[in-house]
Amino acid sequence: MTTAPSFVLSGSAGTLVAQGIRTGFDDIDSAAAALRDGTADLIVGALPFDVRGPAALLEPVTVGTTLPRCPAGQMPTVRIVETLPELEVHRNRITAALLHLRDAGNPLQKVVLARALRLAADGRLDPWAILHRLIDADAHATAYLTDLSPSGLTGVTLVGASPELLVARLGATLTCHPFAGSAPRAGDPDIDAANGAALADSAKDRHEHQLVIDTMRAALEPLCSHLEIATQPQLSRTATLWHLSTPISGELRDTSTTALDLALALHPTPAVGGVPTAAAIDLIADLEGDRGFYAGAVGWCDSAGDGRWVVAIRGAQLSADRRGAMAQAGGGIVAESNAQDEVTETTTKFRTILTALGVDE
Repeated sequence: MTTAPSFVLSGSAGTLVAQGIRTGFDDIDSAAAALRDGTADLIVGALPFDVRGPAALLEPVTVGTTLPRCPAGQMPTVRIVETLPELEVHRNRITAALLHLRDAGNPLQKVVLARALRLAADGRLDPWAILHRLIDADAHATAYLTDLSPSGLTGVTLVGASPELLVARLGATLTCHPFAGSAPRAGDPDIDAANGAALADSAKDRHEHQLVIDTMRAALEPLCSHLEIATQPQLSRTATLWHLSTPISGELRDTSTTALDLALALHPTPAVGGVPTAAAIDLIADLEGDRGFYAGAVGWCDSAGDGRWVVAIRGAQLSADRRGAMAQAGGGIVAESNAQDEVTETTTKFRTILTALGVDE
């Protein structure tokens, strides 16, 4: 087994690899202050889903932009040992959420509910090897790996391949690429194309997607002198799913607004939380409990304010002993949703990480 770096973000926009932890931060404000006062030149790591919880941010010892290949090795056998909660319980959670969404007196318009799989391995899992499997499986995704030790989860690693750019900043320019609304890919090209076309025409999915765009627009307009949002969502694809996505770009009013500031202004978007945000987060906490770093954000920000953050989905948290993992997947619920369809959607979303782990579903 090779020694995994403390942080990796690698995709079509480039690669950043960080080794070691010079300083760890479980408090976001302290990390931001270190960038502002020049104590740290670069902060990398993960934001939790609920930013009131501990973060896992760090100043690395060394940084590179080349991703070394890891030696090919035998992946231990990994199996699903527990579904959390059981599927019937998850369906009941969705049904409970639908009651809120269909109540004319309730402000809730969307909520994203997730479930988890607890996994066990018959040998030590190598996060470096898993990362490379994810990269090889999908060139359209951004692979991520980050050490969660600064949050208090000593030796625990988060690894995955996100399709969704939360925000990137380069100078005064920002870009976002939110995803919401999905349909499964198919091996048959005709069926695959039909699935994508059906998603593009789905009133339910377009409604769900528009809620995300409207909320992000409201968050970004005060920060931007110019904001450009595509008028219609486009179809994007990963190895396992079609998604509705909308490119967003803008120019900042004030270049003191950093990539970390932008990530905090947007996170959690309705793609992983809901609308209104506070009501959705409260309902998620009531129904699921603490999500930890699932559906948080993974990324980096430098002392110039530039950086890149992706949504922490399609991944798993590897235990410190590397003998276990926890994978989570969710789906957006709106009033038009069907409970069983939403359960099926989570099953499809698990495939990215389960395939990388070699799990036989």
